[in-house]
Amino acid sequence: MQQLLNELRQTKLATLKYFDLSEVELNKSYAPGKWTVRELLHHIVDAETVLYDRIRRVIASEQRPVIWAFNQDAWNAGLKYATFPLRINKSIYLATRAAVEYLVQEHYEKIGGKEFIHSETGLRTLKEEFDKFAWHNQHHINQIRTALR
Repeated sequence: MQQLLNELRQTKLATLKYFDLSEVELNKSYAPGKWTVRELLHHIVDAETVLYDRIRRVIASEQRPVIWAFNQDAWNAGLKYATFPLRINKSIYLATRAAVEYLVQEHYEKIGGKEFIHSETGLRTLKEEFDKFAWHNQHHINQIRTALR
């Protein structure tokens, strides 16, 4: 659990600085046809809010819930990542991450084996979903770093 908390804090600190990049930097992409830094930041926030919702549903459920996947490209288009204010999502990122860190401390070891069904990937555990936070965030930090090189 402590390793996960450390990773969550490290990825949070690494991510926060990217919200304050210049417009030129925010519009860079890590590869042709791929998302820009701005779009990646919005995606990180939206994915974390989805994961946070999933975790809360699993914790609160008495049975093995079915949790639905989301279409990240539809969110990008529908929520207009290109123009949505980053300052709003920066605040959401901070609040969500604080809540997740709290839930990790409260539930990771106690009920981490609690199961749910993901609509695309099948049987998963609460621990796996918690662990996904740090991995997912780091994956996109790497893409952002590539874009800014």
